[in-house]
Amino acid sequence: MSDEYKTIHEFDFKLICEFFSGMERQGPGSPEVTIKALSFIDNLTEQSQIADLGCGTGGQTMVLAQHAPGQITGLDLFPGFINIFNRNAEQSGLQDRVKGIVGSMDQLPFGKESLDLIWSEGAIYNIGFERGLNEWREFLKPGGYIAVSEASWFTEKRPAEINDFWVNAYPEIDTLPHQVNKIYKAGYLPVATFILPEKCWTEHYFARKIKAQEIFLNKYAGNKAAEELVASELYEEELYRKYKDFYGYTFFIARKTAL
Repeated sequence: MSDEYKTIHEFDFKLICEFFSGMERQGPGSPEVTIKALSFIDNLTEQSQIADLGCGTGGQTMVLAQHAPGQITGLDLFPGFINIFNRNAEQSGLQDRVKGIVGSMDQLPFGKESLDLIWSEGAIYNIGFERGLNEWREFLKPGGYIAVSEASWFTEKRPAEINDFWVNAYPEIDTLPHQVNKIYKAGYLPVATFILPEKCWTEHYFARKIKAQEIFLNKYAGNKAAEELVASELYEEELYRKYKDFYGYTFFIARKTAL
């Protein structure tokens, strides 16, 4: 499988969107982790402006809105995700404070220094960790916060199979000390850093993909691209269970400083 593996970016966007649209979360995480990350952020009020970048269908956004004041804008490149996002906001009674819009995280539609908090769970890799930190900073008010979860190496050395997989899928993956240093250099004060528990992968992500995979394969029976997409997801799960001591997701919370 490793020789034939395709990264998620090699598949058709519409196919990816359809596969993940039936899931509450499009990556590792949990309501508990979202709430924990939020606990390190001060001074949010009803007037606060929050952006969730790469929000997907908004599983984490709705948790955020239920535990933080302010207006929240969810942004994602996939219109299908945003349609589900806005429906979820309405069903949760949050439509007055939570709105999803279609957009790209490398062309944010916000004013300079207009945001109190930028949130992004498992999505900053789409633009790159270092680039995201640097480019998004200008949209934060002085003292504003950024909270992102990002893939991290837990060791300096690791087996070739998992190293090669991640270098191919996301070359910018790095060790925790290097990632914290990038936060400093981008003009933030690191506030908190914690590794996501294993259940964020196993219970809240992999286990909930089983039904989505079944529905997807039934709909696209005989479709090679669909079968390859599911196979790539299963391979990623296999690798995590085998090499979880060497990598995972880390939540980084930081505050914008004066340069």
